[in-house]
Amino acid sequence: MQEADGGSLRSGYVNQVEHLAQLGAFPYWYQQLNRNLGRLGQHSNGVLSRLRPWAIEDHPLPGPKGRGAILVRFGEGPEALVVVMMHLALGARVRSLQLAYIRELIGGYKHQVLMGDMNTHASDLLQNSALRDLGLLAPQLEATFPSWRPQRCLDHILLSPTLTLERVEVLAQPISDHLPVAVEIRLPGSLTADALPALSPAPRGSHE
Repeated sequence: MQEADGGSLRSGYVNQVEHLAQLGAFPYWYQQLNRNLGRLGQHSNGVLSRLRPWAIEDHPLPGPKGRGAILVRFGEGPEALVVVMMHLALGARVRSLQLAYIRELIGGYKHQVLMGDMNTHASDLLQNSALRDLGLLAPQLEATFPSWRPQRCLDHILLSPTLTLERVEVLAQPISDHLPVAVEIRLPGSLTADALPALSPAPRGSHE
């Protein structure tokens, strides 16, 4: 999730990440506060998980304050699955710096999922950015912005070729100015879903 509110006037003082975790029965959730406007706004990224992560990392991204990424890791070592949720900058120069930073974070892992509002098209991410040598797949090309009349595909879930895509869909749920994207993936045999819940406990709750 991007641009969720952590509990301020604009959301009726509701931490939207925590609220959605409770509504959806997600036992693990994490809020990354990127722009703290006090009582007026708590602009945040968020992650919800039914599986217990091994680790969760909070990364402010290069450039002006207000953009961040959350890295969630399932497993240890190079065979671990890393999921990075990010909200990238509007400007191409700053976005390039941010993608180079992300590339450094995930370079040591074999199984990668990168998702979020990336404010650019898939071709730019896969061909003209620091991610270009990873062989990532961008299965979703349908427009997501603006939600009331989608014309641009700015929201992506990028997958490493070690993961098998089962389904991809842009959801017709215009609850914000971007439409949500959903994918179903099949994990490799080295990291099965049955093994994931056995991982060690991870932080749960908000971070500021």
